[in-house]
Amino acid sequence: MTAIKKTSTIQENKQYALDHCPVTYVMEKIGGYWKPIILYHLSTGNKRYSELKKEIPAITEKMLIQHLKQLEADGLVIRKAKAVVPPFVTYRLSDSGMGLVPVISAMANWALKEKEGAYNTPM
Repeated sequence: MTAIKKTSTIQENKQYALDHCPVTYVMEKIGGYWKPIILYHLSTGNKRYSELKKEIPAITEKMLIQHLKQLEADGLVIRKAKAVVPPFVTYRLSDSGMGLVPVISAMANWALKEKEGAYNTPM
């Protein structure tokens, strides 16, 4: 993987956008294809890895693990592991992650209305 030059103009512009645009900040945390889907499934309660995998069958194990780690590093998901054999790990939304539930729910509601054609009114 190529190292990112921290003093590049692109990185300065990206940092400026993160600092000054709240939408850019949110997209940095939950952007991409899988993160909102993972957050949506965790919004209903604690889940084990296998439960998430069953609820999101199209995601690869690599992507699920990678995104759970990123969401945990960003403070949106809490991983709790019990010291038993076999390992018992659960994931849940943190308080910060819970703050995104209305956003994720609004996205889901918009999608349902869009599929129904509720927004397709003739002009």
